[in-house]
Amino acid sequence: MMSILLQAKFLITAGFLIIPIAPLLPLGVKTDPGGIMKHVNPGWSRALVSSFIVLISFCVSCATTGARAQTQTGAVLSGIDVLERNGFELLAGKKIGLITNHTGINRAGASDIDILFQTKSHQLIALFSPEHGIRGDADVPVDSSKDEKTGLPIHSLYGKTVKPTKEMLRGIEVLVFDIQDIGTRFYTYIATMAYAMQAAKENGIRFVVLDRVNPIGGQKVEGAVPHEDFCKGLTCIYPIPTRHGMTIGELAGLFNDHFGIGSDLTVVRLEGWQRGMYFDETGLRWLNPSPNMKTLTGAIFYPGLGIAETTDLSVGRGTARPFEMYGAPYFNSRKIIANLANRTIPGIRFEETSFIPTAPYHPYKDQLCHGVQAIITDRQQLDSVYAGLNMIQAFYETHPSRYTAQSGFKVEVGSAEAWELLTRKKLSPAVLMGRWETGLNDFKALRSRFLLYP
Repeated sequence: MMSILLQAKFLITAGFLIIPIAPLLPLGVKTDPGGIMKHVNPGWSRALVSSFIVLISFCVSCATTGARAQTQTGAVLSGIDVLERNGFELLAGKKIGLITNHTGINRAGASDIDILFQTKSHQLIALFSPEHGIRGDADVPVDSSKDEKTGLPIHSLYGKTVKPTKEMLRGIEVLVFDIQDIGTRFYTYIATMAYAMQAAKENGIRFVVLDRVNPIGGQKVEGAVPHEDFCKGLTCIYPIPTRHGMTIGELAGLFNDHFGIGSDLTVVRLEGWQRGMYFDETGLRWLNPSPNMKTLTGAIFYPGLGIAETTDLSVGRGTARPFEMYGAPYFNSRKIIANLANRTIPGIRFEETSFIPTAPYHPYKDQLCHGVQAIITDRQQLDSVYAGLNMIQAFYETHPSRYTAQSGFKVEVGSAEAWELLTRKKLSPAVLMGRWETGLNDFKALRSRFLLYP
């Protein structure tokens, strides 16, 4: 039996009794046939829950059993797979704009650009690219261009323009978003989605999100909820924690309803994914979401250890394992490791390493850097933000006269005072994170209204 959270309608069988009911859904969401969610007024959902609470309680164990069976096969379907299976009915007769990059593929590895361009029931007329470009291989801002294969215009949403303009949207009736995110607030793709949703609202265009898994799972929520003053750009569009534990479709619902975008939003849901699943449990094909996000391990570290990129070091860009190695030419690896050894940091260990970063426009390019390599020992126990703050504090305590932070540190951490407290005031990361707990718990309560998967 498929999970009740993945079906628009289903039948409950109890002996000879068959009872049709509606699904249990997050507040503010309704379903269309075929795995599609539409955001509406949340009031009806409360009435639904109270009316069918007994039946829903009966179904939970059955739904869970079915979900476990899907997990064992790894048969996760992304939004593009569900859309394709349903014959693209959602887009029939419409002129389409597509926001995507190289990660927009179906389960067989076919590009969503090719799939939507070749399907005759609708017309794909424009492409939009996020940071790193339509092919995901640019490490600098990209200009608008033309797609060589289809001849379609590609409008860049990273650089001079981050929000689709009226001219870019001319003729488009439905704007589709299909990009693999990595589950971190300051990874820019979710801000690109939010800006596009705003533009769709302003121009009377329907917005469709083809949902994709959160590769680092959907259970853990970590870090500070930043003040709204920090949320004015691609690394912080709205005040959510560093590790939010949501899919792009769930975030779209949150942005649309809670943060007031108010677009005509539809989410084409995943099938077969559960919140506890990491990317390597989905059976999906890993494509580097950006040039230096090369491993799932790097993605797991990124919400916390990745904050160190806003300090005076290299995070290993241009090596085989970015965001797993941290260092600088002046670092004393032995002393740093000794400092870290005196700390209790569950789920991770650090080893001495040396490396040469080669990525252009990033610190210490082509210089020998000494530092640490982070290794996951238990990803269920790891709190990446706690680990990252401890690592940063160890770097500072080893090199207090040299190791500094950039202005972006407070935005990525989500706290204006974090650097001062961690370094000169020597506040423990545990105490610092304790100060964020109220905001984090408030977000968790808010977030629960928009979760689409068990």
